[in-house]
Amino acid sequence: MGKKTAAIIGSGGLIGAHLLQSLLEDPEYGTVRTLVRWPAGSVHARQEEKLVDFSDAESILLALVDVAVVFCAIGTTLKKVSGDRKRYWQIDHDIPLRVCRMALESGCREMVLVSAIGANSNSSNFYLQLKGKTEEDLVATGMPTLHIMQPSLLIGPRKEKRRMEAISQRIMKPASALLSGSWLKYRAIDASDVANAMIEVVRSSRTGVFRYTWKEMMHFSDQYTSDPGNNGEQI
Repeated sequence: MGKKTAAIIGSGGLIGAHLLQSLLEDPEYGTVRTLVRWPAGSVHARQEEKLVDFSDAESILLALVDVAVVFCAIGTTLKKVSGDRKRYWQIDHDIPLRVCRMALESGCREMVLVSAIGANSNSSNFYLQLKGKTEEDLVATGMPTLHIMQPSLLIGPRKEKRRMEAISQRIMKPASALLSGSWLKYRAIDASDVANAMIEVVRSSRTGVFRYTWKEMMHFSDQYTSDPGNNGEQI
């Protein structure tokens, strides 16, 4: 059996960058295909960079040929879209949904999505409503296996400066250790742990819709890092 091809949406982000690096080192994957809106620069020998018009279903479909699993870590902020909530919705909701539909059409039967803790389509909070609606609509596509990561505050260096998030990281990382019981799911989590968990849950070979909060993500991340087969190959 040949090695699998994985596709990543959002490979330039905090989680996506970790995903890309880990998948390129993972012996189970022969090709890692990054779907991007503009060239990212130099790529690894096993990386295929596909320039995609995410408003065009055919463009997405062509980029997903022979893909076994789609990892979706795309996301923006109100600041990046200059406060345009319609544009925010197009990126965080419409792109994952269109990719999911085209993945199904291409024959892919598994997708892993980064959402957020508290995602709820009925929330009065725009961000949580957006994430909740995205989850609902992806589930409605009928994707046979859909893994949904629901992290709270993400820890890790970003390319762009987010002053308030940086402050929150300094406060929440040590404070998170005090959260327990029903509050455990709100613990801050390293982006690398989310990425590791995303890869590991695919190995479970389960069918259905699954949601993961802090405890489950840490469990799968620990499994991934404890596997000697994940030491990777030299990049």
